Amino acid sequence: MPIHLRADESDYAPNVLCPGDPVRAQYIAETFFDSDFRQVNAERGMLGFTGTFNGEPISVQSTGMGSPSAGIIFEELIMLGAKRLVRVGTCGGLQVGMNMGDTVIGISASADDSTPLRYAQMSGYAPSATFTLAETAAQLSRESGAGTVHTGAIVTSGIFYDPDPDTFGRWKRLGHLGVEMEAAMMYTIAAVKGIEALAIMTVSDILGDDGSTVRISDEDLKAGVDRMMQIGCHVAVS
Repeated sequence: MPIHLRADESDYAPNVLCPGDPVRAQYIAETFFDSDFRQVNAERGMLGFTGTFNGEPISVQSTGMGSPSAGIIFEELIMLGAKRLVRVGTCGGLQVGMNMGDTVIGISASADDSTPLRYAQMSGYAPSATFTLAETAAQLSRESGAGTVHTGAIVTSGIFYDPDPDTFGRWKRLGHLGVEMEAAMMYTIAAVKGIEALAIMTVSDILGDDGSTVRISDEDLKAGVDRMMQIGCHVAVS
């Protein structure tokens, strides 16, 4: 039994949604899973649930914030039999024309955080998603009428409150669509372990070149995240 996911291999489905927030993990299970789901982990408040979505086996497991915390959960999920990880969360939008509540599909994730680089044993590395999952997510997102869908590179940062006002501008110059805190770790571990992975995110902030941020309202965030999470469920069992 792993240290932080106090579960047996049979407790998790091969397809796992990975939000950062444990409350969001419970919300996903209660809102999108079929009614017979069950809780499979509560260690350290990292809530996990397993059930079905449209009759197909699926789990959701919270990862915490940042690559070190998420990396532990990704590793232990794989120990317990996970074959496909789908991160469902939020990101800050970087490019002109992006709007609150838009959907971002991360084709690759530049590792601004050193944790994925340490794991990869490389000084620079931008791991990529599983293309078939990204293709499916993009198609489903457009068909859903859920607003604008952006597909491309994202950046994984280890700092939420960044003191450098020029950081956003540097990332934007290189074409990154958004910034978040776990995808590069997930993609790196997935590459090393030979499993599938994809990060789908809702834009929760618009980030300016000068380091400024504009935050989405709680109501608009919930609506955008609900649309994105439903698509994540479809992708996970596709």
